[in-house]
Amino acid sequence: MFKTFQTYKLLFLRLIFIVLGIEISIYFFKINLIFTGFFGLFIVFLMVREMYFYVRNFVLLYDKTIASILQNDFTSDFSKHKFNKSYTDLFQLYDTMKSKQNEQVSKDIIYRSILNNIETGIIILKKKENDWDIFLMNDYFSSHFNVPKVSKWKYLRNQLPSLCEIIEEDNFQEIKTAVEIRINEQNMQTFVLQASRTEIFEKDYFIVLLDSIQNVVEKKEKDAWVNLMKVISHELLNSITPIRSICQNLQDLVEQDSLSAEDLEDVKNSVETMLRRSDHLQKFVEGYRKLAMLPSPKKEKIELQDLIDNCILIMNPLFKENQIEVINKISSKRWINVDSQQMEQVFINLFTNSINALKDTEEKQILISAEVKENRTFIKITDNGNGIEKEIENKIFLPFFTTRNEGAGIGLTLSKNIIEAHGGYISHKSEHQKTTFEICLFED
Repeated sequence: MFKTFQTYKLLFLRLIFIVLGIEISIYFFKINLIFTGFFGLFIVFLMVREMYFYVRNFVLLYDKTIASILQNDFTSDFSKHKFNKSYTDLFQLYDTMKSKQNEQVSKDIIYRSILNNIETGIIILKKKENDWDIFLMNDYFSSHFNVPKVSKWKYLRNQLPSLCEIIEEDNFQEIKTAVEIRINEQNMQTFVLQASRTEIFEKDYFIVLLDSIQNVVEKKEKDAWVNLMKVISHELLNSITPIRSICQNLQDLVEQDSLSAEDLEDVKNSVETMLRRSDHLQKFVEGYRKLAMLPSPKKEKIELQDLIDNCILIMNPLFKENQIEVINKISSKRWINVDSQQMEQVFINLFTNSINALKDTEEKQILISAEVKENRTFIKITDNGNGIEKEIENKIFLPFFTTRNEGAGIGLTLSKNIIEAHGGYISHKSEHQKTTFEICLFED
């Protein structure tokens, strides 16, 4: 504001000098000093000319700076004008906008680099009137689907009609499904399609993610193997490390010329410890074999209610000992095609899991229910125990993972393998101080 006032002040002073020059020149003409009068007018002419160029340069520089800001063009160099205090605020605005533009460009480059290095096909659409423009297409999408980086949705529709038809059928709304896409006349490939729509600064965007089923499965398998190797190496080291230490101690003892009674006692204790750790290691290996050598299920038609009643009868002594109320809501006859012995093992494992979860609960309760939907049978076992901590939710089905000192850590893993061998799945959720394990079995 102060700088603007100074600019106007300078212009006002120029006008005053010009008016004074004209008045003085007229005065010289009146007193017949013709030559002096013309000289005065010449000085006025120079002052007017200087003022014209001053205003013109100011307006041109102002217009050029504002145009650069509006067009995001920050390549201009105003260094020769920066010493003029009249332009301080203008150049400060320009430098601020230039700094923000450079920062935004840097962010865009980083974000695009990240998106281009992700092995997931990504396209982002931006709505323009009644059509969609392609705001961004990452390198993986372009190369994997052999699609050029087009700018219009209609061009992409010509390249990938099978994908675009699914999106258009849902009217560019949220989607989560599996799609089959043929690429370059190859065999059909299955992809996981996830799409979402969002509005940013009154602009409509539609984000599409495409992941190969094979990549998803490979990632899950890799994560599972990494977690499994962590557990196995942990268990092996827990047994091998003390055994090696004990062997080293025994070696030192036997190298002595004679053994005292205290040394013999040490030898005895060492051997007992080695046997105990060896037994633990043997059980661990047997548990692994049990998981790895699970036989194929021998399915037969049985009543679900009879299967549950039989499992409750087996577990009844433990239910009574722990004062647990078991509520079986399965009343109507439902036939399922399963291996009864393997499914008994699953329910016994889940009941055992619930018993341990209810140890610190006063009013202990286990609820069993089932329902049939869309040719699928859902069996739920719910307890009001401590629940599953958020930190271990994604680990409970890992082999040998357990939070109990006496647990082997294969119960839930074995249950999951059995259900998957039957063509179903098992899931869990904790809410309202209740934990539910749900088994889904598909009808054959």
